[in-house]
Amino acid sequence: MRYVIIGAGAIGSGVGGLLADAGAQVLLVARGDHLATMREGGLTVRMPDGVITCRPEVAAEPAEVELRSDDVLVLTTKTHQAAAALAAWADAPVHDAGEVIGTAGERLPLLTALNGVASEEIALRWFARVHGVCVWMPAVLAQPGEVIVRCAPVRAVLHTARYPASLADDGDAAFLGELAEEWRRAGIEVPTPEDVMPWKYRKLLSNLGNAVQAILGDGHKGEDVAEAARAEARELYAAAGIEINSEDSERNSRNQLTVAPVPGAPERMGGSTWQSLQRGTGSAETDYLNGEIVAIAHRLGRSAPVNSALATLVRAAAVSGTKPGAMTADELRRAVSPG
Repeated sequence: MRYVIIGAGAIGSGVGGLLADAGAQVLLVARGDHLATMREGGLTVRMPDGVITCRPEVAAEPAEVELRSDDVLVLTTKTHQAAAALAAWADAPVHDAGEVIGTAGERLPLLTALNGVASEEIALRWFARVHGVCVWMPAVLAQPGEVIVRCAPVRAVLHTARYPASLADDGDAAFLGELAEEWRRAGIEVPTPEDVMPWKYRKLLSNLGNAVQAILGDGHKGEDVAEAARAEARELYAAAGIEINSEDSERNSRNQLTVAPVPGAPERMGGSTWQSLQRGTGSAETDYLNGEIVAIAHRLGRSAPVNSALATLVRAAAVSGTKPGAMTADELRRAVSPG
């Protein structure tokens, strides 16, 4: 199999670099300075226990790639970027023995390795074989051509299953078994639960604190606000009948990851939303994290004031170019107070 990783930021570059170093066939789809740097000098992955530099194939768009029947597409954009990326790749021709046998959307499996719980449904608009992925991988794109992966010896835990789960068959089991074996050689564990969505909904609870970290610069200063957002979400999950996996199963999986200092890297580095504001990208995925809780509330004819306020604050910061840490914890508490 060759892994075509669409959206090679922190997660995509981390996964792709580790796989390429372990001998897997990898093609990274990137843009801007990151793409140019990888074309010139390859990709460097810095970890607690070492540094690797590899030269995976790279591309900017589908026109630069001849897709093959043994390709696996791995989507690692932010969720708010997913639809545009999927639309761009869905109709790309797939080749076998020199002949076009169909399109990517018809023929190739797609893994949705994104935060939130919306990307799988988004993907079904274009792709027939969707596999949802719950991503646990502390990684940061430090600069163009360089990613920091903060765990060793296991680098990531990526629960993966067919979406929707009712479609899973023996072919999916064989495919995921082969993938998990190959990815394990790169230090990436791929557990395969029957249904990945309970894992993704629980992971979403953790990601609700991303907005607090991005706004304050240090999430610890506003942990009470993050917990209020999670409490609001748990209440809405119960009202909507949304199932999540057990705390014990979550803890057991996360215990496989040991975060350790990476030589030369800051001791603390922010998550995906923090990185978006820090880099000044002009957008963030918050509408698919805190905004997902707001959507659940609206479906029930209810409100989610804490998560709604957090989403509004991050949207405003992204548009204005405000960096993390521009607001104090007390200012944040006043801003999200339902009163």
